[in-house]
Amino acid sequence: MIDPQEPAPTAAYGPPEVMRPARLPVRSGPGRLLVLAAVFVCAACGLVYELELVALASYLTGDSVTQSSVVLSVMVFAMGLGALLAKRLRCRAAVGFGAIEAGLALVGGCSAMALYACFAWFGQSRSVLVGFSLVIGVLIGAEVPLLMTLIQRVRQQDAGGAVADLFAADYVGALVGGLAFPFLLLPVLGQLTGALATGTVNAVAGGALVLWLFRRDLTRRARRRLLAVNALVLVLLAVAVLLVAPFERAARHAVYGSAARVVLQTGVQEVVMTGGAGPGGGAGHARKGSGGPLALYLDGRLEVSADDERGYHRALVHPAVAGGPHGRVVVLGGGDGLAVREVLRHRAVRSVTVVELDPGVSDLARTDPGLSALNRHALDDPRVRVVTADAFDWLRAASARCGRRCRGPYDVIVSDLPDPRMTAGTKLYSQEFYGLVARLLAPDGRLAVHAAAPEARPRVFWTVESTLRSAGLATVPYEAPGRRGGESARPVSGGGAGRAAAGTRYWGFILAGHHARDLDTAPSSRPPSAARAVLPDGARPLSGARIGGLPPSTLMHPRYG
Repeated sequence: MIDPQEPAPTAAYGPPEVMRPARLPVRSGPGRLLVLAAVFVCAACGLVYELELVALASYLTGDSVTQSSVVLSVMVFAMGLGALLAKRLRCRAAVGFGAIEAGLALVGGCSAMALYACFAWFGQSRSVLVGFSLVIGVLIGAEVPLLMTLIQRVRQQDAGGAVADLFAADYVGALVGGLAFPFLLLPVLGQLTGALATGTVNAVAGGALVLWLFRRDLTRRARRRLLAVNALVLVLLAVAVLLVAPFERAARHAVYGSAARVVLQTGVQEVVMTGGAGPGGGAGHARKGSGGPLALYLDGRLEVSADDERGYHRALVHPAVAGGPHGRVVVLGGGDGLAVREVLRHRAVRSVTVVELDPGVSDLARTDPGLSALNRHALDDPRVRVVTADAFDWLRAASARCGRRCRGPYDVIVSDLPDPRMTAGTKLYSQEFYGLVARLLAPDGRLAVHAAAPEARPRVFWTVESTLRSAGLATVPYEAPGRRGGESARPVSGGGAGRAAAGTRYWGFILAGHHARDLDTAPSSRPPSAARAVLPDGARPLSGARIGGLPPSTLMHPRYG
Protein backbone atom coordinates (compact mmCIF):
# COMPACT_ATOMS: atom_id res chain seq x y z
CA MET A 1 0.00 0.00 0.00
CA ILE A 2 0.97 3.60 -0.49
CA ASP A 3 1.51 5.47 2.74
CA PRO A 4 -0.82 8.52 2.71
CA GLN A 5 1.89 10.49 4.40
CA GLU A 6 4.36 9.76 1.59
CA PRO A 7 4.75 12.67 -0.90
CA ALA A 8 3.40 12.24 -4.39
CA PRO A 9 5.93 11.20 -7.05
CA THR A 10 5.84 14.60 -8.73
CA ALA A 11 6.56 16.30 -5.45
CA ALA A 12 9.38 13.92 -4.68
CA TYR A 13 11.08 14.05 -8.01
CA GLY A 14 9.94 17.43 -9.38
CA PRO A 15 7.89 18.11 -12.49
CA PRO A 16 8.61 16.19 -15.68
CA GLU A 17 11.32 17.67 -17.89
CA VAL A 18 8.80 18.92 -20.44
CA MET A 19 6.85 20.85 -17.78
CA ARG A 20 9.69 22.52 -15.90
CA PRO A 21 9.15 26.30 -15.76
CA ALA A 22 10.91 28.15 -18.54
CA ARG A 23 13.48 30.79 -17.70
CA LEU A 24 12.03 33.79 -19.50
CA PRO A 25 13.39 37.33 -19.95
CA VAL A 26 9.92 38.66 -19.03
CA ARG A 27 7.26 37.81 -16.47
CA SER A 28 4.95 34.88 -17.04
CA GLY A 29 1.92 37.06 -17.96
CA PRO A 30 3.55 38.90 -20.90
CA GLY A 31 5.39 35.71 -21.84
CA ARG A 32 2.13 33.81 -22.11
CA LEU A 33 0.67 36.57 -24.30
CA LEU A 34 3.70 36.36 -26.58
CA VAL A 35 3.22 32.61 -26.99
CA LEU A 36 -0.46 33.14 -27.84
CA ALA A 37 0.53 35.86 -30.32
CA ALA A 38 2.85 33.37 -32.00
CA VAL A 39 -0.02 30.87 -32.12
CA PHE A 40 -2.17 33.54 -33.78
CA VAL A 41 0.45 34.35 -36.45
CA CYS A 42 1.31 30.72 -37.17
CA ALA A 43 -2.37 29.80 -37.53
CA ALA A 44 -2.92 32.66 -39.97
CA CYS A 45 0.09 31.57 -42.04
CA GLY A 46 -1.00 27.94 -41.99
CA LEU A 47 -4.44 28.76 -43.36
CA VAL A 48 -2.92 30.95 -46.07
CA TYR A 49 -0.79 27.99 -47.21
CA GLU A 50 -3.88 25.81 -47.28
CA LEU A 51 -5.92 28.31 -49.29
CA GLU A 52 -2.98 28.90 -51.61
CA LEU A 53 -2.84 25.20 -52.45
CA VAL A 54 -6.59 25.00 -53.01
CA ALA A 55 -6.64 28.09 -55.22
CA LEU A 56 -3.64 27.08 -57.31
CA ALA A 57 -4.92 23.55 -57.76
CA SER A 58 -8.29 24.89 -58.91
CA TYR A 59 -6.67 27.34 -61.32
CA LEU A 60 -4.36 24.75 -62.82
CA THR A 61 -6.76 21.82 -63.15
CA GLY A 62 -10.19 23.48 -63.17
CA ASP A 63 -12.14 21.11 -60.91
CA SER A 64 -12.20 23.06 -57.65
CA VAL A 65 -14.44 20.64 -55.73
CA THR A 66 -12.11 17.70 -56.35
CA GLN A 67 -8.97 19.71 -55.71
CA SER A 68 -10.33 21.27 -52.52
CA SER A 69 -11.34 17.84 -51.25
CA VAL A 70 -7.89 16.41 -52.00
CA VAL A 71 -6.02 19.28 -50.32
CA LEU A 72 -8.24 19.45 -47.24
CA SER A 73 -8.49 15.71 -46.63
CA VAL A 74 -4.76 15.10 -47.09
CA MET A 75 -3.87 18.09 -44.96
CA VAL A 76 -6.18 17.15 -42.08
CA PHE A 77 -4.82 13.60 -42.12
CA ALA A 78 -1.27 14.94 -42.15
CA MET A 79 -2.00 17.27 -39.24
CA GLY A 80 -2.99 14.28 -37.13
CA LEU A 81 0.17 12.50 -38.18
CA GLY A 82 2.26 15.56 -37.34
CA ALA A 83 0.69 15.80 -33.88
CA LEU A 84 1.70 12.20 -33.16
CA LEU A 85 5.23 12.71 -34.41
CA ALA A 86 5.62 15.87 -32.32
CA LYS A 87 5.25 13.88 -29.10
CA ARG A 88 8.90 12.88 -29.44
CA LEU A 89 9.94 16.54 -29.51
CA ARG A 90 8.14 17.68 -26.36
CA CYS A 91 11.26 17.25 -24.25
CA ARG A 92 12.92 19.87 -26.47
CA ALA A 93 9.83 21.84 -27.36
CA ALA A 94 11.50 25.21 -27.95
CA VAL A 95 14.15 24.09 -30.40
CA GLY A 96 11.71 21.67 -32.05
CA PHE A 97 9.14 24.43 -32.58
CA GLY A 98 11.80 26.76 -34.01
CA ALA A 99 12.98 24.13 -36.49
CA ILE A 100 9.42 23.26 -37.54
CA GLU A 101 8.51 26.90 -38.17
CA ALA A 102 11.64 27.40 -40.28
CA GLY A 103 10.76 24.33 -42.36
CA LEU A 104 7.11 25.35 -42.66
CA ALA A 105 8.06 28.86 -43.75
CA LEU A 106 10.33 27.52 -46.50
CA VAL A 107 8.02 24.75 -47.75
CA GLY A 108 4.81 26.78 -47.50
CA GLY A 109 6.34 29.93 -48.94
CA CYS A 110 7.78 28.12 -51.96
CA SER A 111 4.81 25.82 -52.55
CA ALA A 112 3.11 28.12 -55.07
CA MET A 113 6.26 28.46 -57.18
CA ALA A 114 6.86 24.72 -57.11
CA LEU A 115 3.29 23.89 -58.18
CA TYR A 116 3.33 26.46 -60.97
CA ALA A 117 6.73 25.24 -62.17
CA CYS A 118 5.52 21.62 -62.33
CA PHE A 119 2.42 22.66 -64.26
CA ALA A 120 4.38 24.85 -66.67
CA TRP A 121 7.26 22.52 -67.48
CA PHE A 122 5.89 19.04 -66.79
CA GLY A 123 2.21 19.46 -67.59
CA GLN A 124 0.85 18.05 -64.32
CA SER A 125 0.89 19.04 -60.68
CA ARG A 126 -1.50 16.69 -58.86
CA SER A 127 1.17 14.49 -57.29
CA VAL A 128 3.15 17.56 -56.26
CA LEU A 129 -0.03 19.05 -54.80
CA VAL A 130 -0.57 15.96 -52.66
CA GLY A 131 3.08 16.00 -51.58
CA PHE A 132 2.99 19.63 -50.45
CA SER A 133 -0.37 19.12 -48.72
CA LEU A 134 1.12 16.20 -46.81
CA VAL A 135 4.32 17.96 -45.75
CA ILE A 136 2.63 21.24 -44.81
CA GLY A 137 -0.07 19.35 -42.91
CA VAL A 138 2.51 17.39 -40.90
CA LEU A 139 4.36 20.57 -39.96
CA ILE A 140 1.17 22.43 -39.00
CA GLY A 141 -0.02 19.46 -36.94
CA ALA A 142 3.27 19.33 -35.08
CA GLU A 143 2.87 22.94 -33.91
CA VAL A 144 -0.01 22.34 -31.49
CA PRO A 145 1.60 19.83 -29.07
CA LEU A 146 4.79 21.87 -28.93
CA LEU A 147 2.93 25.14 -28.37
CA MET A 148 0.88 23.46 -25.64
CA THR A 149 4.10 22.41 -23.93
CA LEU A 150 5.60 25.89 -24.25
CA ILE A 151 2.54 27.69 -22.89
CA GLN A 152 2.42 25.31 -19.91
CA ARG A 153 6.08 25.94 -19.22
CA VAL A 154 5.45 29.68 -19.15
CA ARG A 155 2.71 29.33 -16.58
CA GLN A 156 1.06 26.16 -15.28
CA GLN A 157 -2.70 26.02 -15.62
CA ASP A 158 -5.34 23.34 -15.89
CA ALA A 159 -5.36 21.44 -19.17
CA GLY A 160 -8.84 22.64 -20.16
CA GLY A 161 -7.92 26.30 -19.73
CA ALA A 162 -4.67 25.90 -21.64
CA VAL A 163 -6.44 24.16 -24.54
CA ALA A 164 -9.14 26.85 -24.61
CA ASP A 165 -6.59 29.68 -24.77
CA LEU A 166 -4.48 27.93 -27.38
CA PHE A 167 -7.36 27.11 -29.71
CA ALA A 168 -8.95 30.53 -29.29
CA ALA A 169 -5.74 32.17 -30.56
CA ASP A 170 -5.47 29.49 -33.27
CA TYR A 171 -9.00 29.99 -34.58
CA VAL A 172 -8.83 33.78 -34.53
CA GLY A 173 -5.53 33.60 -36.42
CA ALA A 174 -7.14 31.27 -38.97
CA LEU A 175 -9.94 33.81 -39.45
CA VAL A 176 -7.46 36.60 -40.12
CA GLY A 177 -5.43 34.44 -42.52
CA GLY A 178 -8.57 33.31 -44.32
CA LEU A 179 -9.70 36.89 -44.88
CA ALA A 180 -6.25 38.22 -45.70
CA PHE A 181 -5.73 35.73 -48.54
CA PRO A 182 -8.55 36.81 -50.91
CA PHE A 183 -8.78 40.46 -49.88
CA LEU A 184 -5.13 41.41 -49.36
CA LEU A 185 -2.51 38.90 -50.44
CA LEU A 186 -4.06 37.72 -53.69
CA PRO A 187 -5.09 41.10 -55.18
CA VAL A 188 -2.09 43.09 -53.89
CA LEU A 189 0.81 40.63 -54.04
CA GLY A 190 -0.46 37.83 -56.26
CA GLN A 191 -0.17 34.08 -55.78
CA LEU A 192 3.60 33.67 -55.75
CA THR A 193 4.72 36.77 -53.88
CA GLY A 194 1.83 36.37 -51.42
CA ALA A 195 2.97 32.87 -50.49
CA LEU A 196 6.59 33.99 -50.11
CA ALA A 197 5.56 36.95 -47.94
CA THR A 198 3.54 34.61 -45.74
CA GLY A 199 6.56 32.35 -45.36
CA THR A 200 8.66 35.33 -44.31
CA VAL A 201 6.16 36.32 -41.61
CA ASN A 202 6.02 32.70 -40.44
CA ALA A 203 9.81 32.43 -40.14
CA VAL A 204 10.16 35.74 -38.30
CA ALA A 205 7.37 34.90 -35.81
CA GLY A 206 8.63 31.40 -35.04
CA GLY A 207 12.27 32.38 -34.88
CA ALA A 208 11.67 35.43 -32.68
CA LEU A 209 9.61 33.46 -30.17
CA VAL A 210 12.22 30.76 -29.69
CA LEU A 211 15.43 32.77 -30.08
CA TRP A 212 14.33 35.55 -27.73
CA LEU A 213 11.62 34.36 -25.34
CA PHE A 214 12.98 30.82 -24.85
CA ARG A 215 16.65 31.54 -25.52
CA ARG A 216 17.69 30.44 -22.02
CA ASP A 217 16.27 26.99 -22.74
CA LEU A 218 18.65 26.58 -25.66
CA THR A 219 22.28 25.68 -25.58
CA ARG A 220 24.67 28.06 -27.25
CA ARG A 221 25.15 25.55 -30.04
CA ALA A 222 21.39 25.16 -30.57
CA ARG A 223 20.91 28.93 -30.68
CA ARG A 224 23.59 29.33 -33.32
CA ARG A 225 22.20 26.54 -35.46
CA LEU A 226 18.64 27.78 -35.19
CA LEU A 227 19.71 31.34 -35.97
CA ALA A 228 21.65 30.11 -39.02
CA VAL A 229 18.68 28.05 -40.26
CA ASN A 230 16.24 30.95 -39.91
CA ALA A 231 18.66 33.34 -41.61
CA LEU A 232 19.07 30.88 -44.49
CA VAL A 233 15.30 30.51 -44.86
CA LEU A 234 14.82 34.29 -44.93
CA VAL A 235 17.58 34.70 -47.51
CA LEU A 236 16.06 31.99 -49.72
CA LEU A 237 12.61 33.55 -49.49
CA ALA A 238 14.03 37.00 -50.28
CA VAL A 239 15.88 35.64 -53.33
CA ALA A 240 12.68 33.92 -54.47
CA VAL A 241 10.78 37.21 -54.19
CA LEU A 242 13.38 38.88 -56.43
CA LEU A 243 13.04 36.07 -58.96
CA VAL A 244 9.24 36.05 -59.09
CA ALA A 245 8.94 38.33 -62.13
CA PRO A 246 11.43 36.46 -64.40
CA PHE A 247 10.09 33.13 -63.11
CA GLU A 248 6.53 34.08 -64.06
CA ARG A 249 7.65 35.20 -67.52
CA ALA A 250 9.52 31.95 -68.12
CA ALA A 251 6.65 29.83 -66.78
CA ARG A 252 4.06 31.66 -68.86
CA HIS A 253 6.21 31.20 -71.93
CA ALA A 254 6.33 27.47 -71.19
CA VAL A 255 2.57 27.32 -70.59
CA TYR A 256 1.32 29.48 -73.44
CA GLY A 257 3.99 28.71 -76.00
CA SER A 258 4.89 32.36 -76.56
CA ALA A 259 5.51 35.48 -74.55
CA ALA A 260 2.42 36.78 -72.79
CA ARG A 261 1.46 40.17 -74.19
CA VAL A 262 -1.16 40.96 -71.55
CA VAL A 263 -1.20 39.65 -67.98
CA LEU A 264 -4.01 40.89 -65.79
CA GLN A 265 -5.19 39.75 -62.34
CA THR A 266 -8.74 41.08 -62.26
CA GLY A 267 -9.90 39.88 -58.86
CA VAL A 268 -12.08 37.30 -60.56
CA GLN A 269 -9.41 35.45 -62.49
CA GLU A 270 -6.03 35.73 -64.19
CA VAL A 271 -6.34 36.99 -67.77
CA VAL A 272 -3.45 36.30 -70.15
CA MET A 273 -3.31 37.20 -73.83
CA THR A 274 -0.69 36.16 -76.35
CA GLY A 275 -0.22 37.16 -79.97
CA GLY A 276 -2.45 39.38 -82.04
CA ALA A 277 -0.51 42.59 -81.40
CA GLY A 278 0.45 43.47 -84.97
CA PRO A 279 -1.80 44.80 -87.75
CA GLY A 280 -4.32 42.12 -88.49
CA GLY A 281 -2.96 39.96 -85.72
CA GLY A 282 -6.27 39.95 -83.96
CA ALA A 283 -7.85 38.38 -86.98
CA GLY A 284 -5.64 35.35 -86.68
CA HIS A 285 -2.79 36.40 -89.00
CA ALA A 286 0.76 36.47 -87.72
CA ARG A 287 2.53 39.76 -88.33
CA LYS A 288 5.97 40.94 -87.42
CA GLY A 289 5.99 41.66 -83.70
CA SER A 290 2.54 40.19 -83.10
CA GLY A 291 3.73 36.92 -81.59
CA GLY A 292 1.32 34.92 -83.76
CA PRO A 293 -2.47 34.64 -83.71
CA LEU A 294 -4.31 36.03 -80.74
CA ALA A 295 -5.07 33.63 -77.88
CA LEU A 296 -6.91 34.52 -74.68
CA TYR A 297 -6.48 32.44 -71.52
CA LEU A 298 -8.51 32.68 -68.31
CA ASP A 299 -6.88 31.06 -65.28
CA GLY A 300 -4.61 29.08 -67.59
CA ARG A 301 -7.39 27.68 -69.80
CA LEU A 302 -7.65 28.60 -73.46
CA GLU A 303 -10.83 30.61 -74.04
CA VAL A 304 -10.29 32.21 -77.43
CA SER A 305 -8.05 31.22 -80.31
CA ALA A 306 -8.19 33.55 -83.30
CA ASP A 307 -7.43 30.56 -85.54
CA ASP A 308 -10.86 29.01 -85.05
CA GLU A 309 -13.09 31.22 -82.90
CA ARG A 310 -15.07 32.49 -85.88
CA GLY A 311 -16.47 29.06 -86.69
CA TYR A 312 -17.35 28.49 -83.04
CA HIS A 313 -19.20 31.77 -82.55
CA ARG A 314 -21.07 31.53 -85.85
CA ALA A 315 -22.26 28.04 -84.96
CA LEU A 316 -23.37 29.25 -81.52
CA VAL A 317 -25.14 32.47 -82.53
CA HIS A 318 -26.60 32.29 -86.04
CA PRO A 319 -29.03 29.34 -85.73
CA ALA A 320 -30.72 31.12 -82.81
CA VAL A 321 -30.70 34.65 -84.20
CA ALA A 322 -31.66 33.76 -87.78
CA GLY A 323 -34.45 31.40 -86.72
CA GLY A 324 -37.05 34.06 -85.92
CA PRO A 325 -37.51 37.45 -84.23
CA HIS A 326 -34.30 38.83 -82.81
CA GLY A 327 -34.93 42.43 -81.83
CA ARG A 328 -33.82 42.00 -78.20
CA VAL A 329 -30.88 39.72 -77.49
CA VAL A 330 -29.07 38.72 -74.29
CA VAL A 331 -25.54 37.27 -74.30
CA LEU A 332 -24.67 35.50 -71.03
CA GLY A 333 -20.90 35.59 -70.75
CA GLY A 334 -19.22 36.66 -73.95
CA GLY A 335 -17.37 39.61 -72.44
CA ASP A 336 -14.76 39.20 -75.18
CA GLY A 337 -17.32 40.65 -77.63
CA LEU A 338 -16.96 37.84 -80.16
CA ALA A 339 -20.48 36.43 -79.79
CA VAL A 340 -21.81 40.00 -79.85
CA ARG A 341 -19.98 40.57 -83.14
CA GLU A 342 -21.96 37.73 -84.71
CA VAL A 343 -25.25 38.96 -83.21
CA LEU A 344 -24.74 42.42 -84.70
CA ARG A 345 -24.42 40.99 -88.20
CA HIS A 346 -28.22 40.83 -88.19
CA ARG A 347 -29.65 44.27 -88.94
CA ALA A 348 -32.94 43.71 -87.14
CA VAL A 349 -31.18 43.54 -83.77
CA ARG A 350 -32.29 46.55 -81.71
CA SER A 351 -30.56 45.88 -78.39
CA VAL A 352 -27.97 43.49 -76.98
CA THR A 353 -27.41 43.02 -73.24
CA VAL A 354 -24.10 41.39 -72.33
CA VAL A 355 -23.94 39.88 -68.84
CA GLU A 356 -20.26 39.43 -67.95
CA LEU A 357 -18.93 38.50 -64.51
CA ASP A 358 -15.43 39.92 -65.02
CA PRO A 359 -15.24 43.61 -65.98
CA GLY A 360 -11.57 43.13 -66.78
CA VAL A 361 -12.45 40.95 -69.78
CA SER A 362 -14.97 43.41 -71.23
CA ASP A 363 -12.56 46.31 -70.66
CA LEU A 364 -9.87 44.37 -72.49
CA ALA A 365 -12.29 43.64 -75.33
CA ARG A 366 -12.79 47.39 -75.78
CA THR A 367 -9.22 48.64 -75.32
CA ASP A 368 -6.84 45.95 -76.55
CA PRO A 369 -5.98 46.56 -80.22
CA GLY A 370 -5.86 42.86 -81.10
CA LEU A 371 -9.02 41.76 -79.31
CA SER A 372 -11.05 44.84 -80.30
CA ALA A 373 -10.04 44.27 -83.93
CA LEU A 374 -11.09 40.64 -83.64
CA ASN A 375 -14.52 41.52 -82.24
CA ARG A 376 -14.84 44.51 -84.61
CA HIS A 377 -15.40 46.89 -81.70
CA ALA A 378 -18.73 45.20 -81.03
CA LEU A 379 -18.95 46.40 -77.42
CA ASP A 380 -18.75 50.03 -78.58
CA ASP A 381 -21.91 49.68 -80.67
CA PRO A 382 -24.68 51.93 -79.25
CA ARG A 383 -27.10 49.00 -79.26
CA VAL A 384 -24.89 47.06 -76.82
CA ARG A 385 -25.10 47.38 -73.04
CA VAL A 386 -22.60 45.52 -70.83
CA VAL A 387 -23.75 44.53 -67.33
CA THR A 388 -21.21 43.32 -64.77
CA ALA A 389 -22.97 40.53 -62.89
CA ASP A 390 -23.13 36.82 -62.27
CA ALA A 391 -25.38 35.35 -64.96
CA PHE A 392 -27.50 33.37 -62.48
CA ASP A 393 -28.02 36.38 -60.20
CA TRP A 394 -28.84 38.63 -63.14
CA LEU A 395 -31.45 36.20 -64.48
CA ARG A 396 -33.05 35.91 -61.06
CA ALA A 397 -33.21 39.70 -60.63
CA ALA A 398 -34.53 40.19 -64.18
CA SER A 399 -37.15 37.51 -63.62
CA ALA A 400 -38.25 39.19 -60.38
CA ARG A 401 -38.59 42.54 -62.15
CA CYS A 402 -40.56 40.92 -64.94
CA GLY A 403 -43.24 39.62 -62.54
CA ARG A 404 -45.34 36.49 -62.43
CA ARG A 405 -47.18 37.13 -65.67
CA CYS A 406 -44.04 37.86 -67.63
CA ARG A 407 -44.25 36.63 -71.22
CA GLY A 408 -40.53 36.97 -71.80
CA PRO A 409 -38.98 40.20 -73.02
CA TYR A 410 -36.08 38.65 -74.95
CA ASP A 411 -36.21 37.09 -78.41
CA VAL A 412 -32.82 35.40 -78.23
CA ILE A 413 -30.60 34.38 -75.30
CA VAL A 414 -27.07 33.18 -76.06
CA SER A 415 -25.33 31.21 -73.30
CA ASP A 416 -21.58 31.52 -73.88
CA LEU A 417 -20.48 30.40 -70.40
CA PRO A 418 -17.71 28.40 -68.69
CA ASP A 419 -17.51 24.65 -69.04
CA PRO A 420 -20.18 22.79 -66.98
CA ARG A 421 -17.55 20.50 -65.47
CA MET A 422 -15.99 23.44 -63.63
CA THR A 423 -17.50 24.18 -60.24
CA ALA A 424 -18.12 27.83 -61.08
CA GLY A 425 -20.01 26.78 -64.20
CA THR A 426 -22.15 23.98 -62.75
CA LYS A 427 -24.99 26.23 -61.58
CA LEU A 428 -25.06 27.88 -65.02
CA TYR A 429 -26.07 24.54 -66.55
CA SER A 430 -28.66 23.60 -63.92
CA GLN A 431 -32.41 23.04 -64.10
CA GLU A 432 -32.95 26.15 -61.97
CA PHE A 433 -30.83 28.26 -64.31
CA TYR A 434 -32.71 27.16 -67.41
CA GLY A 435 -36.02 27.70 -65.60
CA LEU A 436 -35.06 31.36 -65.15
CA VAL A 437 -34.00 31.57 -68.80
CA ALA A 438 -37.36 30.14 -69.90
CA ARG A 439 -39.23 32.84 -67.98
CA LEU A 440 -37.32 35.60 -69.79
CA LEU A 441 -37.56 34.01 -73.24
CA ALA A 442 -40.30 35.29 -75.54
CA PRO A 443 -43.02 32.76 -76.52
CA ASP A 444 -41.32 32.26 -79.90
CA GLY A 445 -37.81 32.96 -78.58
CA ARG A 446 -34.73 30.77 -78.84
CA LEU A 447 -31.88 29.90 -76.52
CA ALA A 448 -28.42 28.88 -77.79
CA VAL A 449 -26.21 26.95 -75.39
CA HIS A 450 -22.61 25.91 -75.71
CA ALA A 451 -22.23 22.43 -74.23
CA ALA A 452 -19.39 19.93 -74.06
CA ALA A 453 -17.80 18.25 -77.07
CA PRO A 454 -20.30 15.48 -77.99
CA GLU A 455 -17.68 12.93 -78.98
CA ALA A 456 -15.16 13.60 -76.23
CA ARG A 457 -17.66 13.98 -73.35
CA PRO A 458 -21.02 12.57 -74.48
CA ARG A 459 -22.53 12.17 -71.00
CA VAL A 460 -21.81 15.80 -70.13
CA PHE A 461 -23.28 17.00 -73.45
CA TRP A 462 -26.46 14.95 -73.15
CA THR A 463 -26.87 15.87 -69.48
CA VAL A 464 -27.00 19.52 -70.57
CA GLU A 465 -29.66 18.57 -73.13
CA SER A 466 -31.62 16.55 -70.57
CA THR A 467 -31.49 19.46 -68.13
CA LEU A 468 -32.86 21.86 -70.75
CA ARG A 469 -35.78 19.51 -71.47
CA SER A 470 -36.47 19.15 -67.74
CA ALA A 471 -36.99 22.94 -67.61
CA GLY A 472 -39.82 22.60 -70.16
CA LEU A 473 -37.82 23.59 -73.25
CA ALA A 474 -37.77 21.82 -76.59
CA THR A 475 -34.26 21.14 -77.89
CA VAL A 476 -32.29 20.63 -81.09
CA PRO A 477 -28.78 19.34 -80.28
CA TYR A 478 -26.16 19.79 -82.99
CA GLU A 479 -22.42 19.88 -83.50
CA ALA A 480 -20.14 21.97 -85.69
CA PRO A 481 -16.59 21.18 -86.82
CA GLY A 482 -13.65 22.99 -85.30
CA ARG A 483 -10.09 23.13 -86.58
CA ARG A 484 -8.19 20.02 -87.47
CA GLY A 485 -6.03 18.53 -84.75
CA GLY A 486 -2.42 17.57 -84.51
CA GLU A 487 -1.76 20.12 -81.79
CA SER A 488 -2.40 19.59 -78.10
CA ALA A 489 -3.95 22.05 -75.71
CA ARG A 490 -4.86 22.21 -72.07
CA PRO A 491 -8.47 21.82 -70.96
CA VAL A 492 -10.77 24.34 -72.58
CA SER A 493 -13.60 26.09 -70.79
CA GLY A 494 -16.73 27.79 -71.98
CA GLY A 495 -16.48 30.08 -74.94
CA GLY A 496 -13.07 29.04 -76.10
CA ALA A 497 -12.09 27.21 -79.22
CA GLY A 498 -10.09 24.16 -78.32
CA ARG A 499 -7.86 21.84 -80.31
CA ALA A 500 -8.19 18.12 -80.55
CA ALA A 501 -5.34 15.69 -80.24
CA ALA A 502 -5.98 14.36 -83.72
CA GLY A 503 -8.58 14.64 -86.49
CA THR A 504 -11.40 17.19 -86.36
CA ARG A 505 -12.84 18.45 -83.13
CA TYR A 506 -16.59 19.05 -83.06
CA TRP A 507 -18.08 21.68 -80.77
CA GLY A 508 -21.41 20.81 -79.19
CA PHE A 509 -24.38 23.18 -79.10
CA ILE A 510 -28.04 22.99 -78.18
CA LEU A 511 -30.78 25.17 -79.63
CA ALA A 512 -33.79 25.43 -77.31
CA GLY A 513 -37.16 27.14 -77.18
CA HIS A 514 -40.67 26.90 -75.79
CA HIS A 515 -42.00 25.05 -78.85
CA ALA A 516 -40.38 22.58 -81.20
CA ARG A 517 -41.93 24.39 -84.20
CA ASP A 518 -39.75 27.42 -83.50
CA LEU A 519 -36.58 25.32 -83.78
CA ASP A 520 -37.08 23.86 -87.23
CA THR A 521 -33.67 23.40 -88.82
CA ALA A 522 -34.69 21.34 -91.84
CA PRO A 523 -34.02 23.39 -95.03
CA SER A 524 -37.01 22.03 -96.98
CA SER A 525 -39.69 21.86 -94.27
CA ARG A 526 -40.76 25.53 -94.48
CA PRO A 527 -41.45 27.99 -97.25
CA PRO A 528 -38.46 30.10 -98.23
CA SER A 529 -40.14 33.18 -96.75
CA ALA A 530 -40.43 31.67 -93.28
CA ALA A 531 -37.79 32.21 -90.63
CA ARG A 532 -35.74 29.10 -90.09
CA ALA A 533 -32.88 28.24 -87.74
CA VAL A 534 -30.59 26.99 -90.46
CA LEU A 535 -27.48 25.22 -89.16
CA PRO A 536 -24.15 26.54 -90.44
CA ASP A 537 -22.12 24.73 -93.09
CA GLY A 538 -20.67 21.48 -91.79
CA ALA A 539 -22.94 21.36 -88.73
CA ARG A 540 -25.15 18.34 -88.19
CA PRO A 541 -28.05 17.54 -85.85
CA LEU A 542 -27.46 14.96 -83.14
CA SER A 543 -30.92 13.95 -81.95
CA GLY A 544 -30.38 10.39 -83.15
CA ALA A 545 -27.31 9.99 -80.92
CA ARG A 546 -29.07 10.96 -77.70
CA ILE A 547 -28.12 9.04 -74.55
CA GLY A 548 -31.42 8.32 -72.87
CA GLY A 549 -32.22 8.11 -69.17
CA LEU A 550 -29.83 10.81 -67.99
CA PRO A 551 -31.25 12.75 -65.03
CA PRO A 552 -31.13 16.56 -65.10
CA SER A 553 -28.51 18.52 -63.21
CA THR A 554 -29.77 20.66 -60.32
CA LEU A 555 -28.16 23.01 -57.83
CA MET A 556 -28.45 20.41 -55.09
CA HIS A 557 -27.39 17.49 -57.29
CA PRO A 558 -24.95 18.56 -60.02
CA ARG A 559 -24.45 15.82 -62.60
CA TYR A 560 -21.39 17.09 -64.44
CA GLY A 561 -18.10 15.40 -63.65
